[in-house]
Amino acid sequence: MKPTTSDLINELTLAEASAWLTRLQESERTAATEAAFKEWLAASPAHARAFTRVNDIWELLPGAVAPARPLQPVHSRRRQRARKRRTPWLAVAACALLLLVAAGTVRVLLPTEQVYQTAIGEQRTIVLGDQTRVTLNTDTRVAVEYRRSERRILLERGEALFHVAKNPRRPFVVQTGDEQVVALGTVFDVRRDPQRVDVTLLEGKVWVGVQPASPGQAALSTVLAPGERLIARADGSHMLDRPDANATLAWQRGQVYFDDATLADAVAELNRYGGTRIRIADPALASLRVSGVFSVHDPIKFATAVASLHDLRTARDDGSIVLAR
Repeated sequence: MKPTTSDLINELTLAEASAWLTRLQESERTAATEAAFKEWLAASPAHARAFTRVNDIWELLPGAVAPARPLQPVHSRRRQRARKRRTPWLAVAACALLLLVAAGTVRVLLPTEQVYQTAIGEQRTIVLGDQTRVTLNTDTRVAVEYRRSERRILLERGEALFHVAKNPRRPFVVQTGDEQVVALGTVFDVRRDPQRVDVTLLEGKVWVGVQPASPGQAALSTVLAPGERLIARADGSHMLDRPDANATLAWQRGQVYFDDATLADAVAELNRYGGTRIRIADPALASLRVSGVFSVHDPIKFATAVASLHDLRTARDDGSIVLAR
């Protein structure tokens, strides 16, 4: 599937990045301009990605703002001032071209981009050009962009397991929201839910950077050891733990693994995979605890087991299975 501009960086952000590139090329660059640029860059991770994009394309167009031939001497001050006023517009025109390229009108100069995704209940493994293997879990979408200096993956939603091919000169970067994972050669799992991002390292070493949720919070930078998981929540809090490896990789076997999970969390996890949906009739049941290994393809069996364990009853309602007292 061919990605649209909005899949990665929206057109307004690209336009802003191109404008900043133009301002920074001006001869009368000031400290105020640089301070304003840094403030814009820090406002959103998307700004940094957009500026990197247009800057990369700028480098692919050497001399884009240079005159085609040497300028002849002009003795008239008026003509010199007029030429000085026109020169920035050459840069503006070049940046307009950069924006067209970045927006997808002209794509031949861009690094290779590809979008991969799975439907609800689907799983698939893709092999990238450097032999890195990426296994996508249910309802997952990733955008792959390989540059000369780095290999970059944008995890837009869902979960992916990465077996990264080693290349110290070309770091492997996974971006998801405000979280960034950098690896040289390793195996790790990244899951992005609406309220949290989990990064679990299985082999090797990864660096994880998390932008602050608000100006008053500090950014997080940590290196994970094998077996460790970093949980970064939407409110800015984060936690480091060591989950059971069976739980982390159970989805690859078509299973879910619960160790004293709440019934609400267990039901939500089963429902990620499609099939017959499970509903909890009474909110008071949500805090019941569940442990065990269950197939993602048999939610009815899960509901029956939970009902037996907690003395509940099951009922069918509009295609769903309902757990109730």
